[in-house]
Amino acid sequence: MRALAHVPPALLLALLVASAYAALYNLWRNGSPRDLGFCLLAAWIGFGLGQGVGWLLHFDRAMIGSLYMLEGTALAWVMLFVMNWLRLPGSQKRGQEKA
Repeated sequence: MRALAHVPPALLLALLVASAYAALYNLWRNGSPRDLGFCLLAAWIGFGLGQGVGWLLHFDRAMIGSLYMLEGTALAWVMLFVMNWLRLPGSQKRGQEKA
């Protein structure tokens, strides 16, 4: 617990929110635990990119503290769908091999 005392609250909130989006997406897509790892990575990257976009656009209406929630949320979901779109052919082939 002592290690978390030095982590900025905004970073913790960003990781928690992006992780929740990844978990919801993985549940919605009936993904495996391996897929959850890819979802987490995509959501974290997307939320981080959203913070950069929010900082560039200075759209501060949907902020929580120093987090640009609107931009972070939008880009996290976009990255999750892009990740699924890029992985779709491989996952279909894996499903056919098992059958």
